[in-house]
Amino acid sequence: MPSKRYKPEEIIAKLRQVEVLLSQGKTTGEACRVIGIAEQTYYRWRKDYGGMQVSQAKRLKSLEQENARLKRLVADLSLDKAILDEAIRGNFEALSDAADVFVMYKHNWSYPSGGSVE
Repeated sequence: MPSKRYKPEEIIAKLRQVEVLLSQGKTTGEACRVIGIAEQTYYRWRKDYGGMQVSQAKRLKSLEQENARLKRLVADLSLDKAILDEAIRGNFEALSDAADVFVMYKHNWSYPSGGSVE
């Protein structure tokens, strides 16, 4: 059976239902069966959403989405920076090689391989 994804508002409402059932003397297992979730789900929800109001849960969800978006942007920019750093490093190596050849040509030095610049 596929699991259902609950919205934060629904989770908070279900947590309140469990609190009411617990105050009526039911056990945690019984209360969870009444609202249709596993006990482990109840404890996880209580850890994540316990004591929150619906507006706080909505704000938390929007902040998590914004945080994920910003992390993706940072990753993309870091990758772009790494690519540009490699490109620059490659260009400087090529420029330094060209500068060495120019200096050898200017002073009539020979290449390291033994050939002449002239």
